[in-house]
Amino acid sequence: MAYVSVIGAGSWGTAIAKLLCTNGHKVTLWSYREEEVRSLIEKRENLSKLPGVKLPEEIIFTADLEAAVRDKEMCVMAVPSTAVRSTAKKMAPYAKPGQIVVNLAKGIEESTLMILTDIIEQEIPGVQATVLSGPSHAEEVGREIPTTAVAGAKKKETAEFMQNIFMNQRFRVYTSPDMLGIELGGALKNVIALAAGVADGLGCGDNTKAALITRGIAEMSRLGVAMGGHIETFNGLAGIGDLIVTCASRHSRNRKAGFLIGQGKSMQEAMDEVKMVVEGVYSAKAAMKLAKKYQVDMPIVEEVNQVLFEGKSAREAMGELMLRDKKTELAWE
Repeated sequence: MAYVSVIGAGSWGTAIAKLLCTNGHKVTLWSYREEEVRSLIEKRENLSKLPGVKLPEEIIFTADLEAAVRDKEMCVMAVPSTAVRSTAKKMAPYAKPGQIVVNLAKGIEESTLMILTDIIEQEIPGVQATVLSGPSHAEEVGREIPTTAVAGAKKKETAEFMQNIFMNQRFRVYTSPDMLGIELGGALKNVIALAAGVADGLGCGDNTKAALITRGIAEMSRLGVAMGGHIETFNGLAGIGDLIVTCASRHSRNRKAGFLIGQGKSMQEAMDEVKMVVEGVYSAKAAMKLAKKYQVDMPIVEEVNQVLFEGKSAREAMGELMLRDKKTELAWE
């Protein structure tokens, strides 16, 4: 049994808290909202974020960040990517050297182009920042539908510790040293999923979705490898696996936001209707900046940025993707 806290009581944080408690660990789930904590204690269910999933009586709910962080073997950060830095800064006084801090968010900080585990290590010096990612919607993990994920860490023993903590017969965990690739895969796939949703909103079909997924993973891989990630990561759970589920699932907030944009809504209108953080919107500009920095061609990401931030119509963007200069898929000898 391990003493673990989950920082953030959104849908994913709630599902992970249930998973860890089911695995026999002593779990504390933190929310910054006192009223949310009271509701969780009273209802044993996250009515707004993960309805229908009953939470074990053993989970401790708190709004006290010090109580959630201090003396825990592992802290799992389940806050939106835009809140990782500010939350880590608040956690820092209570964390201890060597403590494992697992990042669940998927994004790139636009102002610094830093991945989230690097931000955690910068704000909480001395901890072991790690990442857990893959095709894993909270709605299905909470209902114990079989799911796979990958745990990334600098040290093999740390990744294996995470594997042992998280893994059970319904949640299979692989390990990897490629934290950069895992983080980039998680962030970039959300941008591609916006494009897939736009295509759905425009009334396109399965052919279009398959094309966006296939060419999307090509873009993700080109950038990831240029930055030092491993191609195996982008061909694995944190790359193509997460991309497929985010582009196709009814649970995907990025696909849904894209769908609404394809139907003619503005970015803000789409985000307001989704009512949850649409990570791809926040990662799109960072992805474009990285593409330019590393001189990597990312036409889908470029068109998504133009639709989101430059007023380009979704239909025009789709047309331009189809009519780009002719290319080869495999170079001739």
